[in-house]
Amino acid sequence: MANVRPFQATRPTRDKVALVTTRSYDIYKKKELNDILRLNPFSFLHILRPGFKFHKTVHGFKRFKMVHNRYCEFKENGIFQKDRKPCFYLHQKSHDGEVFWGIIGLASLVDYQKSVIKKHENTLSEREALFGNYLEVTGFNAEPVLITYPDDEFLGSLIKKYGKERAEYEFTTNKNRTHLMWLIEEDDEIDKIVKAFEKMPSLYIADGHHRTASSNYLYQKNLTNQAADAKELSKYFMAYFIPESNMRITSFYRFVKTLNGLPKKEFLMALDENFRIQKLGKRHYRPSRKHHFSMYLDGDFYKLYLRKSSFKPENELDKLDSQILFTKILDPILGIKDPSNDQNIHYLPEKGNELQLQQLVDSQEFAVGFGIFPVSVEQLKSVAENNLTMPPKSSYIEPKLRSGLTIYELK
Repeated sequence: MANVRPFQATRPTRDKVALVTTRSYDIYKKKELNDILRLNPFSFLHILRPGFKFHKTVHGFKRFKMVHNRYCEFKENGIFQKDRKPCFYLHQKSHDGEVFWGIIGLASLVDYQKSVIKKHENTLSEREALFGNYLEVTGFNAEPVLITYPDDEFLGSLIKKYGKERAEYEFTTNKNRTHLMWLIEEDDEIDKIVKAFEKMPSLYIADGHHRTASSNYLYQKNLTNQAADAKELSKYFMAYFIPESNMRITSFYRFVKTLNGLPKKEFLMALDENFRIQKLGKRHYRPSRKHHFSMYLDGDFYKLYLRKSSFKPENELDKLDSQILFTKILDPILGIKDPSNDQNIHYLPEKGNELQLQQLVDSQEFAVGFGIFPVSVEQLKSVAENNLTMPPKSSYIEPKLRSGLTIYELK
């Protein structure tokens, strides 16, 4: 039984929302980031990079405190306002003919601890502690975790109903993403949403494992040394709940800098043990089914088909193409033992970077590149239900929500 709750969001005023909200901070390149900070005084990036006004870069606790200060200034200047009562927030994002929608609310860390909310990725304790301390000092959470749930008839009816009404927010970004958001304020409807989630035995983290683990770190910390109100507020974390049918999963390219000392012919012979190899020359290839891989090497594309004799899965993890690539190529042939931290491997989302598989290898920045078939929602859930964890960058999941659209205050 999942515990999902409404909350009083602090959010931008309607007239400034398009100027305030941002993509995730680490997506921006340095020049674009500086241009936005210089030209847009309302950008949420001023909060995330608080030393900009002093022409200085700050780190650690000092930065966390200054983030809190900038956030308070945005509230004092009327850029952010807090809703008068707890609400759910129905959000729709559309681009390139695709339409995503979901409900922004609070998820329970007790559910996370009890595996009602299931995960499919490992997290690093250092990052958990770092961001947990960030949440404690800044006092707010501005980017929701993406959580998926089995399609529900009542929840699905909400977008049809509210889609006929004027949205609280309606804006399009310079990346041509159109955002709509409605407030769900009626007590009866809020109660129905809560009860719809209560019927669900499990929810699944799609994106945001470290954010969830960091929120849990802060909650555990508050259980021992904070007041009751801090414990209650940190008991929840902000999430964007989307139905399974509305989630899109694409894959990451994998680039490797060297062939681990192997000449090209010996590398191909090593691949031959587990794969049927077809050379395509300059013809680009994208895998069209599970257990098929694309490879770009020394100016040529290749199809790699996993041999049936080599496919002997012992669990759900072994069935994933990202795991097969690791166990059959990256580890035994290319010597990559830790795909999370090895400096010899680089990942790049396939979507939006379709030409990079060839270009990054032709530039000689990398020796070889691989493409894989995306995991399915069913595979993601199966891995999570069996308490297994995927290799890093096994899935690129959409939608991505903007930072600063709704903020959950922790104090």
